Amino acid sequence: MDDLFNRLLNQINENFSEHDIKKIKKAYALASMAHIDQVRDSGEPYITHPVNVALILSDFDPDANTIAAALLHDVVEDTPIAYRDIKKEFGVEVADLVEGVTKLGLIEYSSKEEQQIENIRKMILATAKDVRVLLIKLADRLHNMRTIGARVQSKRLATSLETMEVYAPLAHRLGIQKIKIELEDLALYQLDPVAYN
Repeated sequence: MDDLFNRLLNQINENFSEHDIKKIKKAYALASMAHIDQVRDSGEPYITHPVNVALILSDFDPDANTIAAALLHDVVEDTPIAYRDIKKEFGVEVADLVEGVTKLGLIEYSSKEEQQIENIRKMILATAKDVRVLLIKLADRLHNMRTIGARVQSKRLATSLETMEVYAPLAHRLGIQKIKIELEDLALYQLDPVAYN
């Protein structure tokens, strides 16, 4: 795990001050501790997911608070750590980013009707007061799609459909073509392998 985190540090090191790197290391330590007993469907330690989300974001010149929030993005939802704990340790900005990603995760995707899908996209845009919340959520979805093979088929198909109808269009609206194209490719591979090929 430390190798993956060191890869992240090597990728961002030149852009951040010593204070920023210290904050990112502190976020990694807290996330590692919070997710210590959790594993992904693939059997990997859960902490690999937030580190990979931060790695995806590192391609977009994020600030240190965005990287810290990416590392912490699942702790409020999946562990006993609360918003107030993150606020105390990292400040209100990081805590608000984590809370924003958590709130986006609570929006229900339940309909395939175009109007309902558009309403969900609008709700996501309105919920995310800070565009960095959307960036973290898109990076989160991208890593989940890259590793979707470990999930059962019904969940792969449902997640892929949601990705194709909600998240890829959001990436397009934000002008993040690199994420949009990869999300579409990964989703299409699950939904229609023949068309994908």
